[in-house]
Amino acid sequence: MFKTEYIFARILLPFILGICIFYYFPALTSVKCLIIIVFTILTGLLFLNVVYKKYNVYRYKGTVGFLIYIFFFSLGGLFCLLKNERLKQNYFANTGCNHFKVWVNSEPQRNHDIVRLKVEILSGYLKDKQIKASGQLLLNVKLDSLKPLRIKYGDEMMISVRYTEIEPPYNPAEFDFKAWLASQQIYHQAFIDQDHMISTKNNVGNPIKKIALSLRERQVAKYRSLIKSDEAFAVASTLILGYRADLSKETLSAYSKTGTIHALSVSGAHVAIIYVILDFMFFFLNNNRTLRIVKLIFICTLIWGYALMTGLSPSVVRSAIMISILIAAKVLSKKTNSYNVLAFSAFCQLVYNPFLIWDVGFQLSYLAVFGLIYLQPKIYKLIYTDSGWLDKIWSLTSMSLAAQIVTFPLSIYYFHQFPLYFLFANLFITIPLILMMYLGIAVLIPSFGFLAPVFEWIINFTNAVLNWIANLPYASFSSIWIDLPEFMLLSCSLGMFIYALTKLNKRFLFGSLFLFVCYQLLILRDDLMVFQQRKIIFFSLRKNYAAAFIDGKEAVLVSDLNREDKNYTFSVEPALSQLQVDNIHFISLKKDTVLKRFVSNNNQIAFFQYKMLLVGEDLNDKEINGNASFSGIWVSGNTKFNLAKIHRDIKYKTAIIDATNRDYKIRIFKKEFENNNIDVYVLKKNKAYLVQLSQ
Repeated sequence: MFKTEYIFARILLPFILGICIFYYFPALTSVKCLIIIVFTILTGLLFLNVVYKKYNVYRYKGTVGFLIYIFFFSLGGLFCLLKNERLKQNYFANTGCNHFKVWVNSEPQRNHDIVRLKVEILSGYLKDKQIKASGQLLLNVKLDSLKPLRIKYGDEMMISVRYTEIEPPYNPAEFDFKAWLASQQIYHQAFIDQDHMISTKNNVGNPIKKIALSLRERQVAKYRSLIKSDEAFAVASTLILGYRADLSKETLSAYSKTGTIHALSVSGAHVAIIYVILDFMFFFLNNNRTLRIVKLIFICTLIWGYALMTGLSPSVVRSAIMISILIAAKVLSKKTNSYNVLAFSAFCQLVYNPFLIWDVGFQLSYLAVFGLIYLQPKIYKLIYTDSGWLDKIWSLTSMSLAAQIVTFPLSIYYFHQFPLYFLFANLFITIPLILMMYLGIAVLIPSFGFLAPVFEWIINFTNAVLNWIANLPYASFSSIWIDLPEFMLLSCSLGMFIYALTKLNKRFLFGSLFLFVCYQLLILRDDLMVFQQRKIIFFSLRKNYAAAFIDGKEAVLVSDLNREDKNYTFSVEPALSQLQVDNIHFISLKKDTVLKRFVSNNNQIAFFQYKMLLVGEDLNDKEINGNASFSGIWVSGNTKFNLAKIHRDIKYKTAIIDATNRDYKIRIFKKEFENNNIDVYVLKKNKAYLVQLSQ
């Protein structure tokens, strides 16, 4: 029915497809249907296996294979639905409770005076009655400066909260925090004061993870005492222990622009480095099968010990599982298939947590390993050299090329940039990364603390060189925005092109070129639309105002934000980047400005044919010229202006109310406009307002 060595590689695709479809179309009624399908097909396959020879079932291998695909498709959907917290009857949001017993199921993250926790609901309380409840909640705790709060993984607490659903992105190209948390089965959040939490003095967390996080905390404290530079400490903690330290924007940008950001996330490369040295250290155990099994146990134990030291972070656990399966298959089996082992590793993790399929790290790590297995040997064979050193350099180069090529479409889809000097940067960082890994682990051993200055110097040297590379001309192509159809076309084109070259297949080569032409046509369409675009975006913010008046690749941003403000970086900049705006003029409502087609003067804005009246603080004591006509009015700054005068004296179509107005004022303004049959749009906690202007 299936070639044995490829069985997991073949069943993984329908399994993933089932997860994806039932993730987007969840329905409790589908569970019973899927259980019946899975049970029926499984029973049928077992029966066919018993009578395989008697009835010559091999003649119907196509039908049997199709049934196996349906089985794993249904199994993937079933696992997805059973793990979906919102479909459970006792999901806490369906109980009507506001008082819960919870436990902290992740490491608390502190940001100034706020601690962010992910908590697991144990039970709820309704009218003094305890009821069963389940689910996860994102808890944001405001700290009291006079009362230190010590929360750690596993702590059980009683909380009183008013929870709300996670808000969707309100602005174009804004990071979808709601979807990201939904992939972790978190759909609600709450903001509470420290006083609304009462510890039960119990710790109910997983004892192994509790030990791991405690161990990592001690190692981080040791780094802090040994390393003087804050930036070197942050890199060391992130790189070796997977601890989310506060890296500066400059360092993150340097690693990102040079294509070496993978070095800052403890992942497969780090575990592989450890495996290489362990494999070399225990070379004397390669003599026979029994000793190789002993070696396997030693290496797996030490790798999982390292995973424990990093607090069992998801990326390390994923890498440890992958490499453990790979080396176990290599030792225990005479003939192994790397693709099948890789698929088996992914299958095991998706069975445990189907929602890992949406994790960017999961996607990139498995793609990169696939590239190393399939593409790296083929690239390596293109050039042959007798020189040992040149051969090693070419081997490292081919590894970097293979990983970068296969992850290229996904990287630009998620991160919107491509590092031009990634080969040079990855070749450079290879040796420092290995030294940092070995020295970083060594300095944690009491007798090797004297190596800390060398460790710190290597980190600072590496950062300096990467900063230099990042500042070279054309270090990276940024603001590369592609949508899902473009991503799929690029991925299929790249995949077919690689296959065509390796198999010398003309059909696949022409198919690849055809798909690439289609991709380029879509990109050309996007570029033409950018040069012709003429629009206004009123951004949805929490307390500020921002409106972008866009003409081609140039924009006037009317806002009280600046480039360094986090609200600008998170809510405004992505939209302008997606629209390929590369020339931005920042102005304030309080300052009159004339820039080409944009005019802001006397509480009025004119942009091409669009005219807007600014109803803010500056208009409080002023009169409006009668019989004026505007496309819309912009209400800002808790204005005290009598809106009845506007209805009487001017003509306009739309009223826009921004977030600088207080909530009670917004309600008053909105009601006033609605009573006068005026279209009104409130920006606060609503989608950004877009105005398309004609050419």
